[in-house]
Amino acid sequence: MPNLKDIKRRIHSVESTMQITKAMELVASSKFRHAKDRAETAEPFYRSIYQLMAEIASEDPYFNSQYVHKQTADGAVLLIVIAGDRGLAGGFNSAILRMAQARIDEVRAQGGNPIVMPIGQKAVDYFVRRGEKLLKTYDHVAEHASIYLAMDMAELVLQTYKRHESLCSVELIFTNYVSPIKQLPEHMQVIPLSELPELDQKKSAVEYEPSPEVLFDKLVPQYLAGLIYGAIAESFASEQAARRTAMENATDNATEMIDNLSLQYNRARQSAITQEITEIVGGANAQQ
Repeated sequence: MPNLKDIKRRIHSVESTMQITKAMELVASSKFRHAKDRAETAEPFYRSIYQLMAEIASEDPYFNSQYVHKQTADGAVLLIVIAGDRGLAGGFNSAILRMAQARIDEVRAQGGNPIVMPIGQKAVDYFVRRGEKLLKTYDHVAEHASIYLAMDMAELVLQTYKRHESLCSVELIFTNYVSPIKQLPEHMQVIPLSELPELDQKKSAVEYEPSPEVLFDKLVPQYLAGLIYGAIAESFASEQAARRTAMENATDNATEMIDNLSLQYNRARQSAITQEITEIVGGANAQQ
């Protein structure tokens, strides 16, 4: 029979862990609400710009922009990968990093050269450890990310795209929030824009000055900044939702473990009392 002190020590240990997981669950719930509001606010911004860009592109059958057509058929691919800054979020980080690694392996198999811009401490650590070529790293920015930071990121990406002649595409890998218990890794091509499946081809009566191409190129940085900001907000909301679920499950498991240990403790205590009574009775009978 297990020692009573050992069982009691284990109960106290599990209770301490449960207090931590419960506190982390409450913190994640609070952060999740703010992150979800931020993600919902960001989406209309880049959606509106995207629709305007689609209308501009459809105005002229000979429309041409450096952001619409691939610079080269096969070449380097820039991957913007957004993961979390911390662990204890279930499979959140592993799922997004697994998707990113699969895309990197695919690019290499096709003879291309992957370049990564990781956002989030877990993404930075993963790609640094694997020795991948990095454009720039960003860690601990998701919780307090601003549109100004996203604009700086977008400017860096576009400068790299224009300067790097062998760069054929820019792709974004992030986690899309679906529901409090469901978050899905998502992979989308950002540049060239002609590859986006949602590209609209409706005709518009609006005239653009000085030309559709000039206006289109001016809108691309704002669109990309809004897209990156929205992806960061979606990923952070997904991370907090995943952490809340993981900590809730951990708290439930701790409660169940405490119940089992308490039952085991009571049985051991009862057994010890019974044994003591038996020894007393046995000793009394022996003296008689």
